[in-house]
This record gives sequence, structure tokens and C-alpha cells, in this order.
Amino acid sequence: MPIRRILRHTPWPVRRRVLAGLQHKLLRYVPAERRLATARRVVPLTGGPRRVRVAARVTERATPSGVRRENLDRVVTALETAGIDWFRVPVESVTGSAVAVPEEDRNRVIALLETLSASDAGLLEIVRPQGRHGRRGRRTATVLRLSRPVTDPRGTLVFGPEYGCEIEFWRSVNGNLVGPRSNPVSDVVPADEPMVYASEQVFGSFSAPDDPASYRTREIFTMVSPDRVGFPIDVVYTWVDGGDPDWRERKAGALSENSWVADVSGLATNDSRYASRDELRYSLRALHAFAPWVRHIFLVTDDQVPAWLDTARPDLTVVSHREIFGDTGRLPTFNSQAIESRLHRIPGLAEHFLYLNDDVFLARPVPPEMFFTPGGLTRFFPSTALVDSAPRRDDDPPANSAGKNNRRLIQQAFGRVLTRKMKHTPHPSRRSVLAEIELRFAEQVAATAEHQFRHPEDVSLLSSLQQYYSYLTGRAAPGEIKYMYADLADAGTPMRLARVLHDRHLDAFCLNDTDSTVEAADEQAALLAEFLPAYLPFPSPYELANPRPATGRLELPRTPVLARQASRAPHAQPHPDIALPAQPVPPSASDSSVA
Repeated sequence: MPIRRILRHTPWPVRRRVLAGLQHKLLRYVPAERRLATARRVVPLTGGPRRVRVAARVTERATPSGVRRENLDRVVTALETAGIDWFRVPVESVTGSAVAVPEEDRNRVIALLETLSASDAGLLEIVRPQGRHGRRGRRTATVLRLSRPVTDPRGTLVFGPEYGCEIEFWRSVNGNLVGPRSNPVSDVVPADEPMVYASEQVFGSFSAPDDPASYRTREIFTMVSPDRVGFPIDVVYTWVDGGDPDWRERKAGALSENSWVADVSGLATNDSRYASRDELRYSLRALHAFAPWVRHIFLVTDDQVPAWLDTARPDLTVVSHREIFGDTGRLPTFNSQAIESRLHRIPGLAEHFLYLNDDVFLARPVPPEMFFTPGGLTRFFPSTALVDSAPRRDDDPPANSAGKNNRRLIQQAFGRVLTRKMKHTPHPSRRSVLAEIELRFAEQVAATAEHQFRHPEDVSLLSSLQQYYSYLTGRAAPGEIKYMYADLADAGTPMRLARVLHDRHLDAFCLNDTDSTVEAADEQAALLAEFLPAYLPFPSPYELANPRPATGRLELPRTPVLARQASRAPHAQPHPDIALPAQPVPPSASDSSVA
């Protein structure tokens, strides 16, 4: 029996130890060019016993917020039908919900929940006090949880009990209702506190901006915490299909006009940077599932459109390079740093937005507060990797060159020396800050936009410069994110992906390809084709049921992108274009200190 099949049916702790041994002992005897292929054929990315087994309903489509809604509505409907009083209360959990019921109705409520859990793969658990089990434990429990887990047809992703509805038993004490535990607002409510209806957004930030649902609650719970983000947040993707013959012809023509490229790092033009392995499809799946609070998505391309993408979606706009470069820079461009230097010029883009490459994926439900403070500061995520301290060389890898150029600008402006790179995560950004950087460092930003390929003098505006600039001008703060970077060419990557798929313990991850041969690229494509559908099996609404024949070329309507966005989504009020001052206003010496 092949070792891969044996490992698929091996308990995870044992499998993990075996895989670690394979990685450190066996692969070192395999020729370097065959290590990834060997690891991929040995490591099973699906199947195998899980730590907790639950009965789950199989469905073709599901999202965390949708499963949470189903569990909540199931409980609320049953309580309404039985004539039991209830009101919704906020919870700390991103994925859960809770309702309060009177302690004096305990027996009726428990009987009702037991009936619900006995049907359609329901699961009834004791939340508080912990350690109690069975029917006897329910008679004294202060918080129960009812859920109906769901999974995809292959069983690779389960939305389980953590998305359930928790039922709290509240006691009447001296004219007050007293809850069994704390919550983000109050665990003591006057018994005569008015009953009102509140929208889903009141109970937590993990919800769609236009979610129309509302629930009965006490008036005090409509008071939103100061710890919550309340402004709109957009997302910007950049994407290219490097296999498009027309695009390749444009690239070849640009290379012939930029003879300097041959004298710098080969990483400036290698095909791996432009390869599309359907990552965008799965990154959008992750965004839809794990960040429902996003207002609008902008996809910036060189007039290319993925064959599977539904461009008629009201919450998605495809933007051409021509729209954001205007009469600046030089097109066509094959320089990601040049494209990034123009993203804040997208018409209709919110002041606060996340910038993602298509190889960056959210990995589990996350709140907007992970990326922005309630007051509007951006968060940034420093890497442990350091910016090379040596002087810049023209043959440095482009990312290193840009980091050193950023360092020089920050040192000149603030007298501080940046030392750390940024993690390859979603990059929280602000339009106004980027516009200010464009003015303050006009020569360097304009030169970056002019370079059709990554150039030794480029700056990396979105992925490093803005973070340090914002931090030193009081508009950013360090954040925390549980994250993984994986180089697809690394033979250890299949082992790392196996753990990610099993544990689902990360907030985000990046699956990057820096430089690969054609043979290695095929192995990497096969690895992604196995991992991504297993990790993100549920389609997003951005995918067409019947894709177009091939990657198309975007034909811009006569109306500009701002008008197109407004006509598609009248509920989403686009932010006006930022009015830039005629001259930059450099911060004073006192402004350059770090708070």
C-alpha cells in the first residue's frame, strides 16, 4: 500500500511526526530538483481522522456568517413558536450568537432544545459550567449551545459548534435581569428596559454592511462599543494572467524597449511572478467567507478578466491600469510596484481599504479590528525578516532594492532607520496617507510609476513605505496576526499545508512563488490544485456558473468606474476623490517622534 494512502488513515499526531521525519531525514537524500515532487506525492492533504468527529449536514454552499444565522434563526423561531420570551445579547465570539431566556422557563427551553437537537444533525452542548454533560448537567447549566454543523461534499471544511447559538438563562433579581456571564455591553439589565429591534451590525462587526436582518433586544444592547470599527472598508486586488498570448506579446515589446532589465536581477521579469494558477478565485472565496464586512472589491488588471469572474456583481468593479495611471507613468506596465503606486487613485475607493495580492488568503473569520483601529489608524504586521543593511546594489532582488530605497526616504524624513520587512498579509491602507506620500516623495513615486519593470530605484509604496510613514506620523499602530508564508518551491511546503488544512489555526497565509523552472511550476500548480479546493471548497458569489470561453480583455464602458460602481450598488456611497493640497506639508521635527 502506498505510504500516502497509509498516512491518510493515520491519526494526525502520528502523521505529523512521520511527515516531520520525512522532511528532515528522507528528502535530503532526494535531488533538489525532485524534492517538491517527492514531498507532494507522499503528503496527503485530505482525508484522515480528525481530532473531533461531529455529524454534519452536507451542503454545496455555506459561509460562516450564514451558518451562524441559520443556527440563531432556528432557535429564535422555535422560541417564538413556543411563546417563550427572549432577547438577543452580544457576545465576544466572532462566529457565535446568543439569546437570553428567563430562568423560570428553563424546563420548557431545555425540552425545546432537546427536540431541536434530535433532528437534522443538531448538537446540544453545555457551555457553562464547563465539564458538565448529559441531561442532568443541562438542568443546572447557565449557558447551552445549539448548533447544526455543516460541511462540503468532500468533508474537508466543517462549520461546527463554534457557529452555534448560545442560550443564556437570565435571573430576575430586585427588578433587574442578571445574566450568567459577562458580555461586551452589560450583564445586568433593568427588567423594564425597553425592547427594540436592532440590525445584525449592532451585535458584532462580523457581518455584511447591507445585512437587512434585525433581532429583538434590549435597548442597552444597541449601544455600540468604542472598540468597534464603524467606517466602510474596501478591498483592492491586483491580478495578471501571464499566460495570455496578447499580454505576453505586450511584455516582449516592453522588454525590447528596456534594455536595462538584462543588467539587473532576473526576478524583475521571471515568468513565476506573472503566473496565474487560479489563486484569485480562492482568495475571493476566503474574502467572502471570512470578511463579510468588506463593502466593495476592486480588481485592478491590464484590461484582463478571469474567465470565471462575474463582472456584473454590484459589489465588484474591474479597474483598468489606464483608469488609475491616466497621464502618469508608462503603460503597459509589468511592474507591481508601479501599479501599487497608483492604487489610491481608484475612483470611488474608500478611505480605508485592504490591499491583497492574489496569492494572499484569509484563513478563518477575522474582524475588521484586526486591520484598523476604531479611530481609523491602520495596523501593520512587521516580519522577523530584516532589510539587508548593505548599500543598495543594482543586482539586488527587487524587493530588497525597494526596501533599501524606502529606508533611505524614511531616514531622510524622520531620522529613523527601518530594519524589518512586512509580512505578506493583507495590507491595511488609507487613501489620504498614500496621496500624501505621493506628494512628499513625488520624484521617487513618479519614477516608480514610469518603470515598466521592477527597477533598482523603485519604492514599494503599499507593502512597506506606507506602514512606516503612517507609524511615524501617528496614523498606524503595530498589529498582531497569526500568519504563514510558504514558498511553493520549498519541499517542506506540502507538510506545512497539511498542518494548515488540519488545524485551520491561522488568520492569513501567503503561497508565493519567487522563481521556478517549468517543471517545478507544474508541480506547484498540482499542489495548489489539491490544497486550495480542500481548504476553500465553497464557491463565492463572484464565480460564474458557466465561465466564459477564455480569459477576456476588458472593454471599458464609456462611463467611468465611479459611475459604474454607483449605478451597480446604489446602497454603497462611494467616497469622493481625495482633494490633494497643492504642496505637501512636511511634518515638523516634533512630528517625527514615535508615540
